[in-house]
Amino acid sequence: MEQQVIIGVDIGTSGTKAIALTHQGEVVGNTYVAYNPLPGKPGYHELDPEVLYQAVITCIEGTGEQVRKLGATLTAVSFSTAMHSLIAVDENGKPLTHVITWADGRSVAFAEALKGTPAGHEIYLQTGTPIHPMSPLCKLMWLRDHQPDLFAATHKFIGIKEFIFYRFFGEYLIDFSIASATGLFDIHNKTWYQPALKAAGITSERLASPVPTTYTIRKFIKPFPQQLAGVAEVPFVIGASDGCLANLGSFATEPGDLSVTIGTSGAVRMITTRPAADARERIFNYILTDNIYVSGGAINNGVVLLKWYTEHFLQKQLTGANDLNWFVQQAAQAPAGADGLIFLPYILGERAPVWDADAKGVFIGVHAGHTQAHFMRAIIEGINYALYQVAASVQETIGTIQNIYGSGGFINAPLWLQWLTDLFGQEIKVISSDDASAVGAAMLGLRATNMLPINESAPVFLNKQQYMPDMEMHKRYKRYYTVYAGLYDKLKADFQTLSDIRATL
Repeated sequence: MEQQVIIGVDIGTSGTKAIALTHQGEVVGNTYVAYNPLPGKPGYHELDPEVLYQAVITCIEGTGEQVRKLGATLTAVSFSTAMHSLIAVDENGKPLTHVITWADGRSVAFAEALKGTPAGHEIYLQTGTPIHPMSPLCKLMWLRDHQPDLFAATHKFIGIKEFIFYRFFGEYLIDFSIASATGLFDIHNKTWYQPALKAAGITSERLASPVPTTYTIRKFIKPFPQQLAGVAEVPFVIGASDGCLANLGSFATEPGDLSVTIGTSGAVRMITTRPAADARERIFNYILTDNIYVSGGAINNGVVLLKWYTEHFLQKQLTGANDLNWFVQQAAQAPAGADGLIFLPYILGERAPVWDADAKGVFIGVHAGHTQAHFMRAIIEGINYALYQVAASVQETIGTIQNIYGSGGFINAPLWLQWLTDLFGQEIKVISSDDASAVGAAMLGLRATNMLPINESAPVFLNKQQYMPDMEMHKRYKRYYTVYAGLYDKLKADFQTLSDIRATL
């Protein structure tokens, strides 16, 4: 019988990856294209939409060619995409801006003005997106007030996936999952939320049409890219967001399953069957499918902090898994808890659970006995504490954590995984998948095209690694964590003062 394969494409802010997955769950091909943010002003984070478009074409073409060489049949292409992006386009679909990514913080003043108000709280409850500069809602406010001519000339405000699909199919479509991360979409009624649109100064006509994450299309507009001639008749599934699909791709798919991801940034997410409103607005609620939501929180500061420290203080480059392990091995020369050195890892501001773009990084507890290794270990432990704090918010809002699954680039550093396991005091399972979000996209694509879903016995899930906690280390970490957990509230006003001073100099 001829082998059948589906391609899962994950479009991120640092690169695009496509994997070829058999219907039985075996990865048989992959292609990756990296790219960098454009140079810009402090607080800006933008990408070239044409670079992303070409990266998607290259990844589909390269992986499709691998499938053809296997003599397999390609049954669908399905997508995962980074959340919170914004692109303004004219009537011909030509970009009027770059891709403004989740990491762009220019709209901080608008987020601060809205957050904590009755209107802001209602927007959070209805849209599931915490008020923060990451959200397209706040980005639109900034464009409206700072670039009014461009704002008025814009035909559509879209994101990365809408841009790609418009170029492929001539329609502006946004899946429910990406829409639910905009701050503009009513996750309860699955339609654009009018009070949020009014706050942004737009109508729904200036946004893409929302569709389910299983929405499938196969009518390429002509002329389509020649590189995609081999997939022109293949169904394309719109898919969902990278965060939601990371849960699916790491098999954290049942209530009580917690997914912990650490890559450039990090996230903690749990599957729910309905939105879980948090009175303190600490966690998000995003849609995966019609009856499955993903609740949790993302942090800005993951492996990017290791790169920051290595480049600026050690004058080295941190580029891959080997370098990541080198950093962790150096950190391991210091004891658990870094001999009382604690790092509040808010170098890039922070999302969950504080949602404060003005938050700053802090080393506290420094004494004469501390060495380079202590600072390196404190950085890793600070990232771990941040995720543990988000997990506590998730558990408080949704329910008890039953199982924990790890994913992201940090799974290539076993020692880091062990330290995280010790902090949580629970077993952490690691699915040795090629890429959790791309695998999740493929799994959702199989469901959308009525193929048999991949189950837990699939090859992509067979190489489970299980990390067991050292409960003595857990007790030690918890004592240090009590100090960490109180730092932000004590320093919040000082962070704001520092930001105000910088703004006036």
